[in-house]
Amino acid sequence: MLLTRFPIIVYRTNTFPLVHASFLHALFNIVALTPLLERFEAEYGTLTTVALFFGPLSTIPALLYTLVERGLLGMNTTVLGASIWVFTLLAMEAVKTFKTNPYFILGTTQIPTWITPMVLVLFTSVLVPHTSFLGHICGLIVGYGWGLGYLKFLAPPEKILRWIEGKMNLLGRLPHYVSVDQKTYGRYGVLPTASASVGADNGVAMGYVGSTQRLGP
Repeated sequence: MLLTRFPIIVYRTNTFPLVHASFLHALFNIVALTPLLERFEAEYGTLTTVALFFGPLSTIPALLYTLVERGLLGMNTTVLGASIWVFTLLAMEAVKTFKTNPYFILGTTQIPTWITPMVLVLFTSVLVPHTSFLGHICGLIVGYGWGLGYLKFLAPPEKILRWIEGKMNLLGRLPHYVSVDQKTYGRYGVLPTASASVGADNGVAMGYVGSTQRLGP
């Protein structure tokens, strides 16, 4: 049945995060997703974010879930909602945190910081009814793969992104758009750390003194 309907249902592998069971389900996911997605956008750019999250960062966990759920377990449980994106992004953030702060201390025990999203998956599965443990785990796998650098080849080439941005004038048309060339410093750009220059004795304004520092996430 899956093979005969494949051309019809394949779009669901990258649109299922948009569908939610209720208003509260959507609201909770939006609240959790927004700050994480904003950080990702500031680091990689708006166009890359859209391409990835409506492309491989949705399709790969969906295919993993389908393979395990139907191929190995022989079940047919429907999953929906953006929480899979939340756990994908949490896994990415956990890898970043682990590189700078590998452990946190609980009593006398050192616990690796990279396992934090896995603990959250367990708590969510226990405390929130009708959540998909397997779906969230698939999201974590993809997030860890991206954070460790194994999946970054999936990002579209910057040359193509610049061409699209130029043709569509996205930077001029979309408020808060983060272009390919802005992404290093996020949407906030850079500002001088020193105060504005003071005029010289002859009345000619002097340039900024000191280095620049990134502001924002």
